[in-house]
This record gives sequence, structure tokens and C-alpha cells, in this order.
Amino acid sequence: MTLSPSSRQPLPLEVQGSARLPLGMTTAQFLRDYWQKRPLLIRKAFPDFHTPIAPEDLAGLACEEGALSRLIQHDEDRERWKVKTGPLRESDFAKTGNANWTLLVQDVDKWDMDVAALLDHFSFLPNWRVDDVMISYAEPGGGVGAHVDQYDVFLLQGLGQRHWAISTDPHAPKDFRSDVELKQLVHFEPTHEWLLEPGDMLYLPPGVPHDGVALGGPCMTFSVGMRAPSQAELVGDLADYLAEHLSDDQRYADPDLAPAKRAGEIDKAALQRVRDAVPLAQALDDATLLDWFGRFITRYRAAQTPLPPAKTLSEAALMKQVQGGASLLRHPWSRMAWAQAGKRCMLFANGHAYPASSGWATQLCAQRTISPPFDLAGGDSALLLALINDGHLIFRRLRGRHA
Repeated sequence: MTLSPSSRQPLPLEVQGSARLPLGMTTAQFLRDYWQKRPLLIRKAFPDFHTPIAPEDLAGLACEEGALSRLIQHDEDRERWKVKTGPLRESDFAKTGNANWTLLVQDVDKWDMDVAALLDHFSFLPNWRVDDVMISYAEPGGGVGAHVDQYDVFLLQGLGQRHWAISTDPHAPKDFRSDVELKQLVHFEPTHEWLLEPGDMLYLPPGVPHDGVALGGPCMTFSVGMRAPSQAELVGDLADYLAEHLSDDQRYADPDLAPAKRAGEIDKAALQRVRDAVPLAQALDDATLLDWFGRFITRYRAAQTPLPPAKTLSEAALMKQVQGGASLLRHPWSRMAWAQAGKRCMLFANGHAYPASSGWATQLCAQRTISPPFDLAGGDSALLLALINDGHLIFRRLRGRHA
């Protein structure tokens, strides 16, 4: 008999591991029901586990020039966090005390063969998916605060005890605090809490808020993290790869160019030529492609950019200058273009984008000097103010001189 979804028993969040089934189930079941779907606590996933590296050796590794390490201290009374990035010194540990601090060392598997051997237990995953084994050593109260990882992680308890709290609420807020160097959550309301002993392992898929705090005595946790490149990383690297393999002779070309109807406009024909010239552009919608190309094509090739004025101009000061008959001069280093995307018009200047009317966008692209009177209807005064304060426009009062 096939059970309907509503009559099925909910999947457990806690199971018991064994020598035959370290995950408390087959690897196929784990991948089907938990991998990238829901958390799972596996009690005794590694029975009789003994840490393959001593705390003092981990501290020594944190002092190595090539190791990636951080020392994190928490002042509970004032709710302040202090982060020191490695390489660390022995004197750094002398100042930590016996509570509320954590040492994190990444890529320990690259430095220690016994730690690297832990990865053999995760051979049911493609080895290219595994990133590293990070080890945290903490004294009582030590942790990094409530946070969210954007990758799968297996948290294996190696020494002492750690209290873990997680939230499975799909609507849990994930805003970061702005007052600490760590990416800690502003709000964290746990839905499940456990105390992990040596050999216990907690699996967390991406995006699950969690917080781990050392209890009792010294604590070591082994974090087996997965490689999960962001779309930005993938696209950036693919773009670099394509750029390296494309011929420099292949360029943006417009043999079918017709006379420009409006100065500075990136029209539909130009946009199609960009698609033809850039392999990655085929997957982009018009608005995204226009935004990228407008910013790109207006950045000066020699990286010269206009400097903003020493004093920010107010709207009242702008109106005073305009009413006084001052002209506006486009900065010689400022390249401009514009595009219409539906009802929106964007003016591009040196890699920046500004909402604008098509009339002002055309005028700014066509004329180096704009003389009064000015029609400042709608948001045009806001446009001019932004361009002046970013250095793209400057006032010109006397012939041969400008301010």
C-alpha cells in the first residue's frame, strides 16, 4: 500500500549511527531525504572517536604563515566580539583567559594526514564537492554566534561538549548584524537544541540558522564543509575562461550602423550586436544586459575618473547657480551613454547609472557645455545634483575658467 503524503510519518531529525550505518541509514536514503533538504543529528556517527590532532598542535598550526586562522573572543558583559586573523602568535593565546573564546583553523586536512583521513568517511559524495576540514577549538562559552552557512556542512564533535541550536523555520529572519566583524544574525530563535558528545555529528544543509557554544571543558569540533560556488563566482570564472580563449581579433562590430538619431543612445540594434559579440550575453534579459553594457562602455579605458567636489552641493545651492546663469560643463574624463528600457531611461556615466529623462540624457551626451535656461521638471534637478556631486558635471561661469 502506498501512503499518501499526509499519512506518512515525518522524517526524524535525530537518528542513531552504527558501525554498519554511520549515518543511521544508507547513504542513498540520506541523499534522498536529507541532503540539501533538512538537518540531521547522528548520534555516535563515529563511535569511540578520538581527535586526530591535539589542541596544542592546532594552535601551532594557527601560527604558521600559510595557515588560515582566526581567534574570536566574546565579551559577554558588553556583547562585544573581537576577531584576530592569523598568522597568530603565542602571546595572542596568553591573553584569552579560560572562557568565551574560539580558535578556527581552515584547511587542516591539507596540513595533517590524520585529519585528511576523516574525509574517507564521506566518499559517498563526489570528492570535488568537498572543500575542507575546518577545526574549531573553544573554551567554555566559546563560539562564533548565530549565523547561516551557504553550503552543506557536517559538524563532528571531537572533544568535549558543544551545545547546538538550530532553526528549521523557513521564514526565520536572516539579516546580519552591522556592529560586528562576523556575519552574525540579528535575530535567532531556535526550534531545536542538542548537546553533542564526541562522535556525534550534526548535518546542516545550506541556509539553516545555527549557533554552537562550547560547554564544560575544552571543546573541539571538526567541520567538513562542501564547495558551493556562488553564481557570481561561476559566471566570473567562466567569463575569465572565455576571455582567455577568445581571439583578440574578435571585437564588437557594427558594419550595418545607421546614422545616430539620438546622441549617446544604446539602441536595440547595438544591444543585439553585444549579444552577438559576447557568448554569455545570450542568457541575459535586455534590462540586465543594458545595465552591464552601459556601465562597461562608459568606463574610461585608462581608468581616469573625475573627482567629486570637495564640498557636496545642496539642491538650494544648485538652484542658486542655475538662477545666476551658470553653465554646466561635462567633465572631460566623464564618458556618457544612455538607454531606454521599457518606461525607464538610464543615463550611464563612468560606470555609474542614473535615472533620467530621455531629453536630458540626450542633451548631456550631445553637448559638452549646457547653457541656461534649464528645464528642471520632474526629477531632473536630482539628476543634475547627483552628476555634479559625483564629479561628472562642473559649473562654468567665465570663459576659460570653471569651478
